Formats: sequence, C-alpha cells, structure tokens
Amino acid sequence: MMRRKAFLLVFFLFLVSPCIFSQGLKIPPFKIVRADGSLFRARDLPMGKPVIIIYFSPECEECQKFTEDLVSKIDDFWDASIVMVTYLSVQSVAQYEKKYKLNIYPNIYVGTEGNAFIVRYYYNVRRFPFVALLNKDGKLIRKWEKEENINELASSLKALKK
Repeated sequence: MMRRKAFLLVFFLFLVSPCIFSQGLKIPPFKIVRADGSLFRARDLPMGKPVIIIYFSPECEECQKFTEDLVSKIDDFWDASIVMVTYLSVQSVAQYEKKYKLNIYPNIYVGTEGNAFIVRYYYNVRRFPFVALLNKDGKLIRKWEKEENINELASSLKALKK
C-alpha cells in the first residue's frame, strides 16, 4: 500500500511539474557548461538587469540567422544579460561561440545544459530558437515561440526601461 502511494505521488509530481515549470514567473534555476568548461548558474547573472534566455541548437538554421541578427544589433542589447542555452555538447557550444564571436560580448553567456533540460522543461520549449524576455526582477515579460524578430525583441527590451 505504501509503495502504491509513493508511486502515485511521484506520478502526480511528474504530471504537474511541467505545468509548474511552464509558468515561467522567475528565472529557471539553470546550470550550463560554457565553452571553456566553466559552470555558469542562474544565480551568477548580474542583479538588476533584464534577462534574455535563448534556447537554441547550433545545428538549427533559424537559430544561426537569429544569432547573426542579434550580433548585428548588439548595441540594442547591452542593458540585458543574454543566456544562450542548448542541450548539445560543449564542443558544439565552442564551435558556435567561435563562429559568431560570442565570447567578445561580456553580457552573453553561451552553454549547454546537457540532458538536464531544466530550461527546456521550464518553458516547455518545442521549437528553436525559443526566446524569453524577463525583467530585472526575473518576471517573464514575453516569450517568442514562432517567428523571432530581433527588432521586436529590442523594442520589448527598450520598453522595460521606461
């Protein structure tokens, strides 16, 4: 009888946890491994700045285009911390970071969460690139799950300053 209750509790938590995570009211408690092998956590983000979380795949053409657009408009994003998360290998992260020279931007943190999928489940990511904009308190302002438009993201970020 005790086993059955334990099983039901675990089963219930399994079903409910995506609903809780997908609320997205605060920054997910992620840990990513960066290209240099260092660990970067959500708690390492600078305080008092908006956060942009981008869930991507280095192999995704839309992600590559989005990253090109982001880098070309980086002046619009200096006031935000940008966290780029993938599930692929550190080697993939290193190649992507090198290709787009992301390591020269001190406000961009690129890494892999491996198979932990904290960010992926937190936001219930279904396609790449996924973009979430959070205010300086970590509250979700907006998600982009379909067409990511860098100008729209820049405008939404700018509106947070007002």
